[in-house]
Amino acid sequence: MAAEIQPQPQARKPCLLSKIEAFQDVVSTAVIIPKEDGVISVSEDRTIRVWLKRDSGQYWPSVYHTMSSKYFCSLFFHPQYMFICKLYLSHQGRVTVVLFVLEMEWLLSTGQDKNFNWHCSESGQQLGTYRTAACVSGLQFDVETRHAFVGDQSGQVTILKLEQDSCSLVTTFKGHTGNVTALCWDPVQRVLFSGSSDHSIIMWDIGGRKGTAIEMQGHHDKVQGLCYASHTRQLISCSSDGGIVIWNMDVTRQETPEWLDSDSCQKCEQPFFWNFKQMWDSKKIGLRQHHCRKCGQAVCGKCSSKRSTIPLMGFEFEVRVCDSCHESITDEDRAPTATFHDSKHCIVYMHYEPTTGNLLTSGTDKVIKVWMGTNSICCIHESQFRNASTQ
Repeated sequence: MAAEIQPQPQARKPCLLSKIEAFQDVVSTAVIIPKEDGVISVSEDRTIRVWLKRDSGQYWPSVYHTMSSKYFCSLFFHPQYMFICKLYLSHQGRVTVVLFVLEMEWLLSTGQDKNFNWHCSESGQQLGTYRTAACVSGLQFDVETRHAFVGDQSGQVTILKLEQDSCSLVTTFKGHTGNVTALCWDPVQRVLFSGSSDHSIIMWDIGGRKGTAIEMQGHHDKVQGLCYASHTRQLISCSSDGGIVIWNMDVTRQETPEWLDSDSCQKCEQPFFWNFKQMWDSKKIGLRQHHCRKCGQAVCGKCSSKRSTIPLMGFEFEVRVCDSCHESITDEDRAPTATFHDSKHCIVYMHYEPTTGNLLTSGTDKVIKVWMGTNSICCIHESQFRNASTQ
């Protein structure tokens, strides 16, 4: 009788497939061409290149074009269309983000001129414009509701309702202390992810209509890109220090508590240093205020001397907790919900190709790296399990 083999949990680690070099400047945008084993790149030296994979496994430039404009070009690729947006087409400043909405035949764009524009992709006619409070650095669109999600350098995310020739402001929300650097929209779960220069990611529950915002801390530097793999319920994020984090979103996450205000420690009741009256009455020196990340209470350093991870609250790194909360946190509570990987180059851009699950990163080292993503890894693990179980 054959022994029953239980599948072991596998770490979904990106595996480097290829490196593309020979650039004269940093690649600011690049995309994987689905089903073609190809890559399209746009770099700061004004060149647009189409790289196709040869039998040797190396990528070679099959198309090479230099733009006449000295300004950066923003690229959006669709299997039927490719858009290269230059300064003089739509904006009075550098184009930052471009999106093509096939269902509406709209081309959405943002620029450093603080304008958000949308054009008819057939006629090229500008349909509307919206002036943002700051330079836009993130843009997503929901076809079902015609909502545009606009993230800017003030740290604010704005939701706009787009019509054919007008738009209306739905709401704005702000949870980051730094610039919004990346946005990612999941139309199925109706969740918006925002990344920031404050090293954090926030998951905004748009569909729940309850204003739920869950913070996720897993980077040591500015978040540069966000991608969501809906088939595996994973969020992929990258930062400028080269870190790639794969988050398991198939878990029930919890909101971090609001920090409570108090003039004295809510554990030992010792006064904080601004509470002069209690300091005088008790003849005690005031203490510095801290906050427990688990319960949100205001505590002194003596009552919050412990550190712990709280992954379901988004804290993958150890944070300050009060002594009573530390005792209540179990090993199961500390089980990580993310895996961490080093791309070994400082990432400036990331692209995820959902049909293959492959990932692309470009760095300040003028190199593009193509990684085998979660689809391929899951298939390999399933194949290994099937082969082992038949032996």
